[in-house]
Amino acid sequence: MATYTITLNERTASGKALMSYLQALGVIIEKISPKTKSSYRRSQEDKLAGRVETFSSSEEMFQSLGI
Repeated sequence: MATYTITLNERTASGKALMSYLQALGVIIEKISPKTKSSYRRSQEDKLAGRVETFSSSEEMFQSLGI
């Protein structure tokens, strides 16, 4: 027996219909929802990717922003 992973958008009519059909057939064993990242994890990824700027003072930050 093979195992398949299918990603469905259950917000669309076709996604809902397909999900209902698969449930009616009895082939769906469990529904796995994607895990959302915490704000801390997202901030750490931003820092590692170089999307965060650091400044030594507020004046330096304002100069960088052109204010």
